[in-house]
Amino acid sequence: MTFSAASPVSFVRTAVDDEIARFVARRRAQLLEIGSELRPAVDALEAMLAGGKRLRPAFCYWGWRGAGGADVPGIHAAAASLEFLQACALIHDDVIDNSDTRRGLPATHKRLEELHERSGWSGSAADFGRGAAILIGDLCLAWSEDLYQASGLEPEALQAGRTPFDAMRTEVMAGQYLDMLEQVRGGGAVEATLRVMHYKAAKYTVERPLHLGAALAGRYEDLSPVYTAYGLPLGVAFQLRDDILGVFGDPEETGKPAGDDLREGKRTLIVAETLERAGAADRTEFLRLLGDPGLSTGAVEWMRGAAEDCGALAACERRIDDYVEQSGTALESGLLDGSARSALADLVVAATARKH
Repeated sequence: MTFSAASPVSFVRTAVDDEIARFVARRRAQLLEIGSELRPAVDALEAMLAGGKRLRPAFCYWGWRGAGGADVPGIHAAAASLEFLQACALIHDDVIDNSDTRRGLPATHKRLEELHERSGWSGSAADFGRGAAILIGDLCLAWSEDLYQASGLEPEALQAGRTPFDAMRTEVMAGQYLDMLEQVRGGGAVEATLRVMHYKAAKYTVERPLHLGAALAGRYEDLSPVYTAYGLPLGVAFQLRDDILGVFGDPEETGKPAGDDLREGKRTLIVAETLERAGAADRTEFLRLLGDPGLSTGAVEWMRGAAEDCGALAACERRIDDYVEQSGTALESGLLDGSARSALADLVVAATARKH
């Protein structure tokens, strides 16, 4: 089987989207029986689930295929459960970062804040929006578990998958906490930033979904080292590309205003590299501007220039190239089923492309 760069994802996307749609339709009916007032909350949840690249389900599916698993409906449902976990993480992340947009649309908490304002309700619209978003994120976390258990795979397979599935949920929450900690204690060291990326992104986005696919297929013990060698460097490269796009990306491509990560003060690796490499005066000015929500277009351009001029951008691009090479080397393992090897190779390109 040979795939174009995006094909391993699109091959999985339709089936995953169908599983999500069927599951949400059933749960929407259940919630509306409780009360019609829940409709805006379900609409907001569906809006979040409608977007996304479906990378985590794709890695889970091809991890299963690489372990010799067949193309059966159950694996699509189990893989789709990861999109609910991702929706939970994104909804909560937007609340934590106070982000206004997600994928070019209002973030979930902003959407519910606007509902409060339109309705003329009492109290703080912002507080209502944040509280409602936290609850919707929690609902996504619960539904991730529900869809996994209801996937239709054999009970023995689902039990085998518990190890990576449970570890993934713990690790992403721990990574999110470490990320918050770095923000408030004025972090910025490259090694500390890499540790956050390791847990918040690399393991959660690539390694653990692959592990889950292998475990569900009964091949966790022998394939997890191979998938770790492939998945961890690729996961860091994926997050690093996302961070670069957060500073240098085109809003038409990213769905977020230009330089939004700089306005939010995110301590990404490109920021850490800039703070390490820039001269004293530029470093001071960069730190002064970082996290200013009113950052002008000119200030964003200056910060981009500072990151480029000191070599931070080039250093991050070199890291991506190195990580991609490491992932490619891991795919040379003879333990992988040949039908999945080309798909996993193409997923390297899909995850690290300069335009997501």
